[in-house]
Amino acid sequence: MTRRKIQIKKIDNTTARQVTFSKRRRGLFKKAMELSTLCDAEIALIVFSATGKLFHYASSSMQQVIGRHNMHSKNFDQPFLELQLENSACTSLSNEIMEKTRELRYVIATFLYQVVILKINVQNDYN
Repeated sequence: MTRRKIQIKKIDNTTARQVTFSKRRRGLFKKAMELSTLCDAEIALIVFSATGKLFHYASSSMQQVIGRHNMHSKNFDQPFLELQLENSACTSLSNEIMEKTRELRYVIATFLYQVVILKINVQNDYN
C-alpha cells in the first residue's frame, strides 16, 4: 500500500487541521531530535499553533541557542567591519614601513658617505 500524495493547502475542517498539526508537529520535533543526536547539532525549534499555543524543542538550552542566534545575527556585518579595520591597519603599517625604509636609506647613505670620507683621509695620511 502506497501513500497517496496530498495537495499542500489549508485544511478546511478544523478537527482534521488540528490532528494534522499535532501529528506533523510531533514528526518535526522527532526529526529535530534525530538531527541533534546524529549530527551533534544545536537545535531550537519554536512552533505556535493556530490558537497561539507555544510548542518548543531545544537540544540544549533554548536561551543559549537563541542567544547564540542573536549574537550571530548581530555580528552578521561584523566580518566586513573587521576586514575594513584590518585593511586600514595594513595601510597604516605599509605607510610606516615605507617611511622607515626611507629613513634607513638616509642613514645608510650617510654612513657610506662617512666611510668614503674616512677612506680618503686615510689615503691622504699615507701619502
